[in-house]
Amino acid sequence: MICLENVNKFFGEHHVLKNVNLTIGEGEKLVIIGPSGSGKSTTIRCMNGLEEISSGKVIVNDIELNHKTKLEICRKYCAMVFQHFNLYPHMTVLQNLTLAPTKIQKRSRKEAEEIAYKYLKVVGLEAKANVYPATLSGGQQQRVAIARSLCTQKKIILFDEPTSALDPETVQEVLDVMRKISGEKGTTMVVVTHEMGFAKEVADRVIFMEDGMIVEDNTPKEFFENPKNERTRNFLSKILSH
Repeated sequence: MICLENVNKFFGEHHVLKNVNLTIGEGEKLVIIGPSGSGKSTTIRCMNGLEEISSGKVIVNDIELNHKTKLEICRKYCAMVFQHFNLYPHMTVLQNLTLAPTKIQKRSRKEAEEIAYKYLKVVGLEAKANVYPATLSGGQQQRVAIARSLCTQKKIILFDEPTSALDPETVQEVLDVMRKISGEKGTTMVVVTHEMGFAKEVADRVIFMEDGMIVEDNTPKEFFENPKNERTRNFLSKILSH
């Protein structure tokens, strides 16, 4: 579904991604971990054109991402869940969920609302359909944001540290929803996160990034029990000891 070939990204003089090569299969659940500033979020944002690469190739469902195809790829294949929920505050939950399906995908209002209620049920927030985002907790807002991404019914969902802005108490409810989504065979998930338990339980593969490069790529079992790279071992020893 997604292929990165020798991807480089510069912000001015700062070389953020360095010859990143990565292939993600259809239905695969990939978790990206690493220290702050290692290029995790930039990598995921390059997958749907939110960040333009400096060199290399990004290919989504056999279509190379460029200026001409970027919008098509985003509309057809990729949905994204951000750290901050990015809900429209002047719209109800239901209106937030039906906006893209009606305006971009040209679905009827009735069909869009049926889909919205279906996914509000998945995230456990059917009763909140007609309230405004400001009345919801952070965890509830993130669950609405996840439901919104599901309403587009796209094959790929990208999660950019979806729990990092949440209180510890509400992290679990969002992770539970993501676990539920991970059970859907056709959905490809790429998740940037610091939640090691989630990575162990849900991922098909875990990659570790350091200084703009992928330094480890393995199954969760091998990654956590027998990491090959010394930098990975050091990182895990600090993270898992807390």
